Amino acid sequence: MSEHPGLTADNLRNLLDAADVDVVGDLRIELISGGRSNLTFDVRDDVHHWVARRPPMAGLTPSAHDMEREWAVTSALSGTPVPVAATVAIDRNGEHIGAPCTVVEFVDGLVIRSTDDLAALSDEQVVASADGLVQALADLHAVDYEAVGLGGFGRPVGFAARQVKLWSRQWEIVKDRELPDLDKLVAILSERVPAAAGNSIIHGDLRVDNAILDPADPGRVAAVVDWELSALGDPLTDIAAMCVYREPSFSTVLGFDGAWASDRYPSADALAEKYATVSGTDLGDWDFYMGLANLKIGVIAAGISHRARQGGSSGSAGAELAIEATATFIAKGLEAVS
Repeated sequence: MSEHPGLTADNLRNLLDAADVDVVGDLRIELISGGRSNLTFDVRDDVHHWVARRPPMAGLTPSAHDMEREWAVTSALSGTPVPVAATVAIDRNGEHIGAPCTVVEFVDGLVIRSTDDLAALSDEQVVASADGLVQALADLHAVDYEAVGLGGFGRPVGFAARQVKLWSRQWEIVKDRELPDLDKLVAILSERVPAAAGNSIIHGDLRVDNAILDPADPGRVAAVVDWELSALGDPLTDIAAMCVYREPSFSTVLGFDGAWASDRYPSADALAEKYATVSGTDLGDWDFYMGLANLKIGVIAAGISHRARQGGSSGSAGAELAIEATATFIAKGLEAVS
């Protein structure tokens, strides 16, 4: 256990003191491995156990790594059917930490990132965990965002069209090569944005490694984590992303054999059908949503490599190779819309 330059004990103590949080004894901070985006730290004193998150040290891209977004949505969801970690403190402008930072209560449970982690679950538990994740997503989309104080969290109307433009712009920032098929996919998606769409809180990044499962019942999600891509928007973009993350090439993005890409989990089609059933939602122009999700994840992969080139990979092995999966996701996106 060693101090990380992105989060020192003295700075974190200043933040916790400013939030009137009682710190007992010395703070012990450890970087949690496995992340490709915001840095996540295990934090303990002699009594308490917390988790702190802050943006990467380098290679940031516009609209990503939004700590205020994570804080706002998790604070608002407390007391709803959506399981979240209790919020503790926030450094909105980096006054104490040197960068925006949030601290939440530690939630004990199963964290399933790799296929090795997944081996601890039976086939029945694997399917149950997928059902639990789909149910958590449906519960999130059912929350009245006005009633929980998130009416000003974003602009849900026109969300899908803005997403096409956003990920096209992000590609121009992070690319290290030309990819004509990506431009073709953007053009097709721009012409096929659905005329009508639902509005809800969306997570933007939900899969098994962004959740903590109940060890006694892996079908129950103890907490949904990593809310940096959350917004008010079209709920079908959320379930489509969950489905596209099932693509085996996502392991290249992660840098290891990802659990959610394992063939032990239900197929993308099965996940979509499950969501439609439990949420009572018509999947509408599903091909569009799958095309958009592939565009998004392909560009996210390129962004991970971009941060690695800028020195912001936090030592994650193989981060510079994540962009090698981009072409696969773009091809899958074109296949979906064609």
